[in-house]
Amino acid sequence: MTEQQLSAPLATYEEARDWIVGLVPFGIRPGMERIKKLMELFGNPERRLKFIHVAGTNGKGSVCAYLTSVLLRCGYDVGTFTSPYITSFTNRFKYNDADIPEETLLMLSNKLKPHVEAIAQTELGSPTMFEVSTALAILYYGTVAYPDFVVWETGLGGRMDVTNIVTPLVSVITNIGHDHMDILGDTIEAVAAEKAGIIKAGVPVVSAVTQPEAIDVVASTAKAKNSSLYLLGEKFHETALQVSENEQTFRFDGMFRSIEPLTITLNGAHQRTNAAVAVMTLEVMRQYYAAIIEDEDLREGLRTAAWPGRLEMIKQSPRLLIDGAHNPEGAETLAAALRDTYSYERLHLMMGMLSNKNHRDTLKHILPLVDTLIVTEPNFRKAMPAAELAELVSEIRESVDRPFELIVEPDWKQALERLQGLTGHADLAVVSGTLYLIADVRSQLLYNKDSEKGW
Repeated sequence: MTEQQLSAPLATYEEARDWIVGLVPFGIRPGMERIKKLMELFGNPERRLKFIHVAGTNGKGSVCAYLTSVLLRCGYDVGTFTSPYITSFTNRFKYNDADIPEETLLMLSNKLKPHVEAIAQTELGSPTMFEVSTALAILYYGTVAYPDFVVWETGLGGRMDVTNIVTPLVSVITNIGHDHMDILGDTIEAVAAEKAGIIKAGVPVVSAVTQPEAIDVVASTAKAKNSSLYLLGEKFHETALQVSENEQTFRFDGMFRSIEPLTITLNGAHQRTNAAVAVMTLEVMRQYYAAIIEDEDLREGLRTAAWPGRLEMIKQSPRLLIDGAHNPEGAETLAAALRDTYSYERLHLMMGMLSNKNHRDTLKHILPLVDTLIVTEPNFRKAMPAAELAELVSEIRESVDRPFELIVEPDWKQALERLQGLTGHADLAVVSGTLYLIADVRSQLLYNKDSEKGW
């Protein structure tokens, strides 16, 4: 391949998206060398931006949604970089809650492409899809959009995640759980050490980690970095005041003040925790950086925050809830919400998973609640075969003190039809599992089209 062919410009948004997504086979290769090289070539635009860096096993996206919603309400311009995306590749690069324009993504991709190809020819090897996406986000915010703040979600882990090229105003670690242990380490301490890798010298940290061993890791890292740690249960608390479907209010008690009532429309006790983490982060920004956050804007921003695909009721007749509970902690959270928040006569749940997850523990939380379980396959390259998931369910069902019907339907569209057909007026249908399945179901039911979905 000649150099001329290598760097032929991309002609359309679709070509640009396919070029970036086409880098997926280069995999997840932790390390900062390629992103540092890319940023140097563009004059380090990340140094001109003010980031809030959010890591954690679950809850990252919701915390990002709360922060974005409140800061927008306060009149700030906000960039939001998250993954995976639910409907379109452009979802992950938001500015003032709007996706990056397709022509801007094309223009920035053409700026990046020759440099990506040049790095690929060196001993560093090709930048990965996530590295190029991260570089594109920094170029968008640092050379085109110029937001006041960037809400910046890690991809995987923290320490060696390429989003860690930034030095933020505040670091946030939502929680620590048993996800991606094949990459991050096989103990809670090991995973916590990776997440705590986003803590920078002198930069305050807000966290809701709960396990004693995780708290030890985060606290000792913060101390070594001379960073103030604001830990849920120590420096701030939330107390539920009223909980119903699609609305819950709580009181926030922090080091600087108490605020009540605060209302959110996202469901589940975990969303009060996520909201409290966001409020503490905003309080730190008020105290350290003189961010102007009026109580009225805080209240309205929290109340209107939305996060697709997480305990989201997307149909009313029959009621159909979608939730990307793809790991044991997520399943435990979903199970708690199904017990405490929603009322129904019978529960019919459809599930599809990727093959690289800890499904046994996930299923243990879900099976005691269901009347019907439909196992299917997400339309994604790492899908776990439905028959394999069904086999796992059969192994576990003896230990579940509840009879339920198991249906195996590999075609997710057929499975969705069966789910809706089973669900009576007083019942509840739930689609859960990998966000790749959630993305497809959401696009099908809301927009009657396929999603682009991806990491």
